[in-house]
Amino acid sequence: MPSPPASRQKRPEQTSLFPDEKAASGEAAPKKGPAEGAELSSDFARQFHEMEVDRDAFRNFYAIQEHAARRLHWDLRLERGGVLKSWAIPREPPAVEGVKRLAVAVEDHPLGYGTFEGDIPEGNYGAGKVRIWDRGSFEPLDIQEGRWVFNLKGQRLSGKYCLIRLSPRPGDRSENWLFFKAKE
Repeated sequence: MPSPPASRQKRPEQTSLFPDEKAASGEAAPKKGPAEGAELSSDFARQFHEMEVDRDAFRNFYAIQEHAARRLHWDLRLERGGVLKSWAIPREPPAVEGVKRLAVAVEDHPLGYGTFEGDIPEGNYGAGKVRIWDRGSFEPLDIQEGRWVFNLKGQRLSGKYCLIRLSPRPGDRSENWLFFKAKE
């Protein structure tokens, strides 16, 4: 019997860099920070939670990290409320209007992670090479539940961008968004 299409195959359970993000049932758990008792999976992950950062320096911080893990992808990071809201983008982020990219919401990351470049050691979630692909600032224009409109001011990407949450399909285990450059 042929295998189901890749989009319908059951995905293997993944261990999060910050494991408190998933409940034992596999459903998303409320997001916690280290102050609420988050247990971190490794010394590698713990270093970013314990890192002293100047919160003012990270206000409206924006970065995209190219991440050569099991599969090459780009991690979009936007500072909001003292954490980096994060999305994994499977294909290179769009620099021009009319190109839309899937962006999968992932756990919030501590501010210090936004400047990380280097290797995530084997045995840790996301093991592989990480490099800064773009960074700068973002200006929120219209942030609502499921819809973010903002200006990016980066070295590679600049202009008006949108993140729009897609309606979940039956069986979806992740929160999918579209990321694209909007008309000015």
